Amino acid sequence: MTCPHCHESARCKGFQSRQLVSLFGPLEYARHYDLCRHCHHGTSPLDGILGLRAHDLTPAADDVVCLSGLEDSFATGAETLLRRLAGLRVSESTVQRATEAAGERLAEAQHAGQTFGPSTPWAWHKDADGKTVGYVSVDATGVGQQGPRGAKAEGRMAYIGMIDNPVPEERPRWANPTAAKRPEWKARYVSQVRSLAELAEPLRRQASHVDLDGADRWVALSDGGTGLEDFLRANFPRVEAVILDFYHVAEYVAKLSRVLHPGDADADTHWREATCEELKTSGGRVVLDTLRSLDVTGRGGAESVRAEVMTYFTNQAHRMDYPHDLAQGWQIGSGPVESACKTVIGERMKGGGMRWGEDGADAMSHLRALFCSSDNQWAAFWSKN
Repeated sequence: MTCPHCHESARCKGFQSRQLVSLFGPLEYARHYDLCRHCHHGTSPLDGILGLRAHDLTPAADDVVCLSGLEDSFATGAETLLRRLAGLRVSESTVQRATEAAGERLAEAQHAGQTFGPSTPWAWHKDADGKTVGYVSVDATGVGQQGPRGAKAEGRMAYIGMIDNPVPEERPRWANPTAAKRPEWKARYVSQVRSLAELAEPLRRQASHVDLDGADRWVALSDGGTGLEDFLRANFPRVEAVILDFYHVAEYVAKLSRVLHPGDADADTHWREATCEELKTSGGRVVLDTLRSLDVTGRGGAESVRAEVMTYFTNQAHRMDYPHDLAQGWQIGSGPVESACKTVIGERMKGGGMRWGEDGADAMSHLRALFCSSDNQWAAFWSKN
């Protein structure tokens, strides 16, 4: 046969046994073993045919082991989840290696232009004008990093992109108003610990895979992070509005409210809720004027916090036209965008004391995004990879 490493001729050296971990328990089988006289690499063609990799897991066991590594720490996956749910006995390091290797394969496939499974055009729901709307979002969240010899290192940003099809509360705006039950909320995620620019192609391919072009309108959401609005407008030029995710704005309002009303929970709640309601009914520019007129004399620390919040509002007010957005029937956030950070990254990668190597964080973020995506993307990936 031809050596897969140097493409010279390799010769069969007989049979060689191999032990595997499967969902049915330990397995052992014998297969031809070929050795290349030029590069001295050995290979067994049957391993490739069976989808076996360098570790000793069958493809089905590899899938399940990776799922355990996605759901909880590698140690818990090995010592509890796999033993109790599947009867598998593997080490913590095996769970980590298998999970990160799958994430690396996924990253390589996505950045080479692959999508998984057949194209699945979504039935886009309608806005107040009766036009169908597709949503695209991007957000970022910090991930703790570990340096050489376990030393703490500067954190890296994980970027999360999302194409989603939120379901309106009003039945007439559903894609199929006569449906017997409420439609499923659908989302496709991509995530990585790389530059924001590298997120563009994988996110656009997800959009194409669900036929975002088939929606009459595109609406984008993001937080106020540097470069996110420009990224969305450059890569999704049909976007009619880049809305500032309401959840993040409400966090700034809450921060100011706490220093304005220290020790008075009722006043804090009342001011925060009234200000958020004013944002929805009057917009960011009106609330900015309200902030300017606040009397913070004698309120320790309030002046500096107000200055921070006013700077945020000044920079982002053009994206806080919530009265218009709500009248159009568009999403303003507070759910899917923030959920993306928490669901894809936070639930697994931001536990107490967690620190990651850069490559491991990137692999895990790719894999978590795939796992959280609609349309059974996880199974579609594993059927080919």
